[in-house]
Amino acid sequence: MDRDFIVVLDQGSSSSRALLMDASGTIYCRSQKNISAVYPAPGRAEYDAEKLFQSQKESLAEVLNAIPAGAKNPVLGMTAQRSTVVLWDSAGGRPLCPAMSWQDGRAIDIINRLPFGHTQIHTMTGLYKTPYYSASKIAWAVENLTEVRAAAEKGTLRVGPVSTYILWRLSEGKIFACDPTFAQRTLLMNLRKGRWEEKLLSAFGIKKSWLPEIMPSSGFYGNINIEGRELSVTAMIGDQQAAMSGLGIDSPGEGAVNYGTGAFLLVNTGNRPLRIKGLIDSYGWKRSSEKKAVYFSEVLVNSAGTMLEWLRTRFGMFEDISEADGLCRVSRQRVLCLPVIGGLAAPYWDFEVKTCFFGLTASSCKADIVRAVTEGIAFMIADGLERIKQKGIKVNELKAGGGLSKMTYLMQFQADITGIRVAVTDEPESTALGAGREAVTGSGGTPYFQPVKAKTFLPRLNEEERQKLLLKWRDYVKHCQAGTRILR
Repeated sequence: MDRDFIVVLDQGSSSSRALLMDASGTIYCRSQKNISAVYPAPGRAEYDAEKLFQSQKESLAEVLNAIPAGAKNPVLGMTAQRSTVVLWDSAGGRPLCPAMSWQDGRAIDIINRLPFGHTQIHTMTGLYKTPYYSASKIAWAVENLTEVRAAAEKGTLRVGPVSTYILWRLSEGKIFACDPTFAQRTLLMNLRKGRWEEKLLSAFGIKKSWLPEIMPSSGFYGNINIEGRELSVTAMIGDQQAAMSGLGIDSPGEGAVNYGTGAFLLVNTGNRPLRIKGLIDSYGWKRSSEKKAVYFSEVLVNSAGTMLEWLRTRFGMFEDISEADGLCRVSRQRVLCLPVIGGLAAPYWDFEVKTCFFGLTASSCKADIVRAVTEGIAFMIADGLERIKQKGIKVNELKAGGGLSKMTYLMQFQADITGIRVAVTDEPESTALGAGREAVTGSGGTPYFQPVKAKTFLPRLNEEERQKLLLKWRDYVKHCQAGTRILR
């Protein structure tokens, strides 16, 4: 058996998965272990860090056992949720506290007292001053958790994104690294230099020795031994960037939206960040075989699938999220919703604004509310895309993936409100495929993934109608922000 296999570890917000594939992107085996965040107090979201590791290790073992006899040892690529952070003790690897989710906003007071404004933070990191990124949570843990503070004083504290912690454990502490897509999400990496920023480390009271080495997204990290096999780790990349690689967003002006727990629009801007006000300049990837990094402009909607799940679990509006599409279609009244459980991200960056509905009447029904949430997700993506287009980046098509891309109403409205076609992929595994693609590249091979078939949605609104709707939406967002201030 001379087939070259790739194993991908994909640690997401709701599951830890391992996939076995080949260089064409054909998936032979999957193993999935469900996980869930807990919400112990308002503004907090966390995971059991040990369960994250064990669930990922178990799924890895299952797919390795499915490799045909005689096959060569596979290379390994890793992807994960980007801003969830793990703190552990290097003396044994024990987590010192629950892993704090990217959705966790407990450290808002720490981020607010940072002696830098949004503009300064954006210039250094490409990000904005919010508690979603790891730095303020790390500082909070050192200030408030006895075991974390003790490890910091002893010099045994280690901090990193989920993939870093999993790889550290799998390598028995030999590999302590992350790629720039993860490092950026700590709010501690200088975007242009690709290294830890001393000014930010000092401001947050974080030592560089606590943090992993920053390495290329695609390249050799080291070897691990598991289930009697030696695996070369040849890629580590954040989940949204992995999805872009899997969707083939390789050239400037190409863009895609990944609709999942959150919704993420990324547009390739080539070898330089654009610095668009209100949008994230994201590190796309850095391959060891290439001299220059690739950057993306990113629009982040914190709550997409989360909002629909909220309607399902808290209000019983439907039994399964697949029913939401049909409810949108029977709605006869447009209600506006600002869907911001977890805060309002790009391009507004208002952590304190609350979810708001406007336009409810005596005749409103649950279908109108579901439609309002669904359209709110699309409106926020459109807001960010407008700023990218104003910067002179011509985007002719958006590729779409992720679970919510199966909602045809959402896809059609996204095309209508952006004024460009939306091509929905038939491949549900774009994130894993992207990590696999990077792993092949990192091993010196050439991936030959086939183009993904797509269903295309064309815009039906004329430009005058589209602009009128967008102006109403932006006015509505301002009123929601003002209303939140009244309620404080």
